[in-house]
Amino acid sequence: MNKLALSLLIALSLCSISLGAGKTKTYRSITWSKFKASGPKLNQIGWIATRHAKDIKSSDWSVGCETLDRDQARFSVYKDYVGELGAKHGRLQSGWAKCEKQKGVYDFAWLDEGIYGLDEQGVKPWVCLCYGNPIYKSTVQLGSTLAPIVHSEEAMAAWLKYVEATVRRYKDVVYEWEIWNEPFGQGKDYAIMVLKTAELIKRIQPESVIMVTEVHDPDRKEVLEVLKAAGKLDLVEYWIYHPYTRNPDSAYAAVEKTKQLLASYSPKYKVYQGEVGCPSILEWTHALAHYPWTEYSQAKWDLRRMAGDRVRSIPSSIFTIIDLKYPNMLQSFGLIRSNLLLEFIYKRPAYYAVQHMMSFFDDAVKPVGLLDCESDCPRKITIAGFEKADTSVALLWYSDQIPNDDLAWDRVDLTIKGVTFKDPVYVEMITGKVFELDQSAWQSAGGNTTFKQLPMWDSPMMLAERAQVDLRKDSPE
Repeated sequence: MNKLALSLLIALSLCSISLGAGKTKTYRSITWSKFKASGPKLNQIGWIATRHAKDIKSSDWSVGCETLDRDQARFSVYKDYVGELGAKHGRLQSGWAKCEKQKGVYDFAWLDEGIYGLDEQGVKPWVCLCYGNPIYKSTVQLGSTLAPIVHSEEAMAAWLKYVEATVRRYKDVVYEWEIWNEPFGQGKDYAIMVLKTAELIKRIQPESVIMVTEVHDPDRKEVLEVLKAAGKLDLVEYWIYHPYTRNPDSAYAAVEKTKQLLASYSPKYKVYQGEVGCPSILEWTHALAHYPWTEYSQAKWDLRRMAGDRVRSIPSSIFTIIDLKYPNMLQSFGLIRSNLLLEFIYKRPAYYAVQHMMSFFDDAVKPVGLLDCESDCPRKITIAGFEKADTSVALLWYSDQIPNDDLAWDRVDLTIKGVTFKDPVYVEMITGKVFELDQSAWQSAGGNTTFKQLPMWDSPMMLAERAQVDLRKDSPE
């Protein structure tokens, strides 16, 4: 075979080929193929089973389905993949400007598709009420200023009327409402919006859950003080944060500081990791820009964020289900890769990683906290402890550095404190490969378990009892 023929054959195997109207052969991820070909040198006994959202009773996992209000993605392209992912919640943005293009006239057809479509998949939609509306002299994109709304009698009345129409329309399906998105540095104006909007929602839907969106702590304090002065601290349940840090394990000190601020006003307040993910390429703007991310590091990053949130009992939303076509770029945070035509290209390795985490770690798996360990490894190892049906579960990973692109495991001797096993298996959570552990390589005694030459790397792998890990014999596609 000559070089030209070989090149054509390779291209055909990797690329989307038009096969006529309505028929398209999709790309495959080379990165995913390399992940699947890698693994620790242990005896594989199967692949961890995955579950559709409809088959999961409950969990705090969410996935982002944002920016449909600005036509930066199409819900119909990924609807089925949300349920398949196993997320029990999905974040949507309500799109005031897209719903009300003529004063007093609402068109919710596009939002119906997302809200009822998620519900059909067994996924509970939660809605971020945003952004501005040009017909009331406010803007529609991220970073929109609130002043033109809250300081205009007409615009504020129109906003509240729109919120009322939205809540009344969806109150039988949606009960969690986030007020706006990231109004950084606008604490005083945002506090006005939160108070008036939350009061309205609670009048219409008393059982609703109100979420304050991501802002910096000085802005949060502005909101807290306004709620306190009005005697309405109980209006809000969740305070959302968006921890975009290169090392996903480095964000929790700031989270603890925020939790202390909130607790000083009400012991009932809870935090919600409401929007965070990792790019899959080096991007030149937006969150986590100016770093050479890849599909390798993206999958590891997403899993580490999920593991860190889950062990701390923090509800967690992955940003985002699919790449988004921003006005200035095609953003690469998606669990699904898309193109400039907003078409499905392929599932990234991160999709499978997130799917494995969501399928196993439902509400039946209880966090017990971070566990202590002793090891011969110079790197920092984080161990997240859980219980499932009164048995131990642990997630382990290197947490001291930004996730890298290596597909290699170190061999580590370590003892995990407060964990015992009878018949543990080792699960690599990105590929879902399940391996058995030789009896000579581990021992439980005195309430602890010691492992010899356990494979370790900078992405969470799981130790759990064999009986608690449902297996599939076939590999993920």
